[in-house]
Amino acid sequence: MSWTASILTLFPDMFPGPLGQSLAGRALENGTWNCDVRDLRTFGLGRHNAVDDTPFGGGAGMVMRPDVVEAALESVSRHDGAPCVYLTPRGRPLSQADIRRYVSGPGVTLLCGRYEGVDERVLEERAIEQVSIGDYVLSGGETAALVLLDACVRLLPGVMGSVDSGVEESFSDGLLEYPLYTRPAEWKGRAVPDILLSGNHAAIARWRREQSEKATRERRPDLWAAHLSHASRPSVHEGHSS
Repeated sequence: MSWTASILTLFPDMFPGPLGQSLAGRALENGTWNCDVRDLRTFGLGRHNAVDDTPFGGGAGMVMRPDVVEAALESVSRHDGAPCVYLTPRGRPLSQADIRRYVSGPGVTLLCGRYEGVDERVLEERAIEQVSIGDYVLSGGETAALVLLDACVRLLPGVMGSVDSGVEESFSDGLLEYPLYTRPAEWKGRAVPDILLSGNHAAIARWRREQSEKATRERRPDLWAAHLSHASRPSVHEGHSS
């Protein structure tokens, strides 16, 4: 079976969107992954297919009803190991480790919120993961869902041309990627670092590692601290004699 992304949204025409182009689009055409989009309005209540209501306790905006969301979730064919993810600013930060976990299973179900959000009870009842793509607010979860799916699809077997493309990049080992250069060797007075023209692959690998560490230390001190913490942990084999 192909890896399946089941998407619950009030705006189904937003999918596959940009994921219908380039590598992801070709992978969709050849069946490497499947985009199963469900219109939440289909599960709405009453003559107007209402999906939301006013919040208890007062406040601005509307809240998506738990019964409507659950009905939509029940319509999705679930597979063991396929998580359900709600895209929300209240969620934990999405990481590359999450992406690898999602890709390792049969697929993922994405709940795209609108209005002020989704009733908390259905999130608790269904043990839905709450994930954020950044510390900012979007109009809805659809854009965030596209980001998550793009990160997943590119790691599916056969999507990227080079196996190494998914390894030597930012966050693959907890560090930012090293700087990249191509022809011409000199541009506007700026030359490519000599080490990259040396042909010494071991020295190039060391330089790239140093540059990754430097960029992470300067631009993402949070990642650098996590990297140092991980590096300082004792190996599971330490303290055991052979």
